[in-house]
Amino acid sequence: MNSLLAIDLGVKTGLALFNDNGKLVWYRSHNYGNKRRLKNNIPEIFHSIPGLSILVIEGGGPIAELWKSRAVRHKLTTMQVFAEEWRKELFFDRQIRNGPMAKQNAIVMAKKVVTWSDIKKATAMRHDTAEAILVGLWGVLKAGWLSEIPTELK
Repeated sequence: MNSLLAIDLGVKTGLALFNDNGKLVWYRSHNYGNKRRLKNNIPEIFHSIPGLSILVIEGGGPIAELWKSRAVRHKLTTMQVFAEEWRKELFFDRQIRNGPMAKQNAIVMAKKVVTWSDIKKATAMRHDTAEAILVGLWGVLKAGWLSEIPTELK
């Protein structure tokens, strides 16, 4: 079984793991505190995920480079995307007119992904975790693990 790890980049990192059926396996948010601590934890994150084959990262800059360089060492296929791109593919323009609206709609849709995947719901969902889930959904679509966005998620 292959898996895909989606990351909403930052020292406060949103993470979401998907299986090759396109379903969400788990999601979380972690505050690493600083770039060095994050860098030191990336190998542990990769090693803890069985069958990890694809890494999808949202964003750029030095933190993206940390993830990408480690992904090369682990022989992972890496996709990099920016919010403007995946949002246009998952939402209608009217749902993403401004940042706060886009983040709120991301939380709503991410909760639908959690329900559709039949996994335990968190009591609260942060926007970084919600965006990691949707970046992962975008990634499984690009990887061909899902042919289209499931009707339940629209």
